[in-house]
Amino acid sequence: MSKRVADLIVETLETAGVRTCYGIVGDTMNRIAQAIDTSQIDWVHMRHEEAGGFAAGAEALLTGRLTACAGSCGPGSLHFINGLYDANRNRAPVVLIATQIVRQDLGFDSIQEVDYNDVFKGCSVFCEMILTPEQARRKTVAACQAALTKRGVAVLVVPVDVANSPAHDEAPYSIHARRPVIRPSDEDLDEIAAILNEAKSITIYGGAGCIDAHDEVVATAARLKAPVAHTSRGKDFLEYDNPFNVGMTGILGSPAGYHAILDCDVLLLLGADFAWSQFYPDKARIIQIDVDPAHLGRRHPVEIGVVGDIKPTLAALLPRLAEHADDSFLSTYVARFEKIVASAKAETASSPGSAISGTLLTKVINEHAAEDALFTADDGTPTVWMLRHVDTRGKRRTFASLLHGTMAGGMPTALGLQKCQPDRQVVCLAGDGGFAMLMGELLTTVQENLPIKIVVYDNGKLGFVDIEQKAAGLVPVYTDLKNPDFSEVAKAIGIWGRSVHQADDLQGAVRAWLAEPGPALLHVKVKPMQLVMPPSPLVAPEAVVGMAVYSAKAMLHGKGHDVWEMIIDNIP
Repeated sequence: MSKRVADLIVETLETAGVRTCYGIVGDTMNRIAQAIDTSQIDWVHMRHEEAGGFAAGAEALLTGRLTACAGSCGPGSLHFINGLYDANRNRAPVVLIATQIVRQDLGFDSIQEVDYNDVFKGCSVFCEMILTPEQARRKTVAACQAALTKRGVAVLVVPVDVANSPAHDEAPYSIHARRPVIRPSDEDLDEIAAILNEAKSITIYGGAGCIDAHDEVVATAARLKAPVAHTSRGKDFLEYDNPFNVGMTGILGSPAGYHAILDCDVLLLLGADFAWSQFYPDKARIIQIDVDPAHLGRRHPVEIGVVGDIKPTLAALLPRLAEHADDSFLSTYVARFEKIVASAKAETASSPGSAISGTLLTKVINEHAAEDALFTADDGTPTVWMLRHVDTRGKRRTFASLLHGTMAGGMPTALGLQKCQPDRQVVCLAGDGGFAMLMGELLTTVQENLPIKIVVYDNGKLGFVDIEQKAAGLVPVYTDLKNPDFSEVAKAIGIWGRSVHQADDLQGAVRAWLAEPGPALLHVKVKPMQLVMPPSPLVAPEAVVGMAVYSAKAMLHGKGHDVWEMIIDNIP
């Protein structure tokens, strides 16, 4: 049989480096599925396309290589959108093959007709339809090129009649995705150095743009005697082997990092596009370096904003920096951070039969997980506990929906990571609400034999929403969850499962769970009233008043026990 357009598309994806495609087959993509089956691309049969989007985004983000997902016309490809929004915001190079109904029926409100350009324009760097068989290779190359060079999601719309058509000879278009080295001009570097050399108290604030620049950031901090704070997405790249680390900032962060930024004279902002303006200093001079020009000065006014990758920029800046002698500013915040860390690590169960806090559970997992484990977390309290209490140590990585903020990403992200890293331990910290949303992917773990380790933090509620309502002075409504024993659900599917309710069973259960050779699920009942406490004194007065109003209302509604439980669970 002569080569068809479907074969040409898959052949081009292979050439672009695609090794995995996540999705669910359907009528309009059957020919493409056949082409994938005869290729070197590994097809992962998901139970929901949204999960496929998360999985593809995770693989692409970790490896940097192009990863694919594919769906049938109409609702099939639509289901990917939430996972693809997450991938695009994370700058993960993903290509979606969104198959479409036949061309002659487009524009007539036909069954399952969807205008994908309208749907995906907000979560993609490229969205185009292959209009004729003659342009199939060129359009596929353009999609791959866009995803790899613009670092985002490319959507390639393929009508089924085009996919089934004989392939045409086209010019030998190919993908070119070599990345340039970008750094500011010498004049800009001289101006930055002049400010830093004169400053008395400097804080470095690094984000995800500091990937691969750990040594340069640490060397800069040593030269300037500057504490290094980091965003949640910068944690993996700046936290480890860093004697200048003062922790994470933001509502999930620590007081040390928060005050180191607010109290400095000069803030050196490196590869960070942190969104919340209240965490930036009002009086300090701010120097921002970022590879994306659109990030410069968009969150807070800056004095100097320059375009550059962090690693080569700091390498060129370091020879221009004078050695600072006074380390009093640095020492103050490093000591404060070390005290906070020591206090957090000291947490133990109040008694052998006591309830388990989410923080204690996370610390036990951190203690026993592999040195190079990959961690994922559902949006909400599991993400907070992961960011605060999982040590990355230079080999581990952490993944959460930090820019999109969606529920349900934890387990499918773990699937994508395990698929591309079969020899590494992958640990999913799942919330009971998020886990239940895409619980069908437990079947994918069995079908694909992916040995991910899932722990469900069962607090019986949508925890973050519950806290938000209390902080607003409301008695929470519609946040309660009636959960099954998730370990029994796992066993029914063919996965190792165990449930833990008391602190004295926790250590042994975590060790057994992590030691399982295949997929395993640990269901842990955690304290339902544990709050996420922001860095002191960053507690808005209205939130304090709101909690007081909630307490009064709860007492009047006969929920005094809940108020008492909240107090004893959150006040040492």
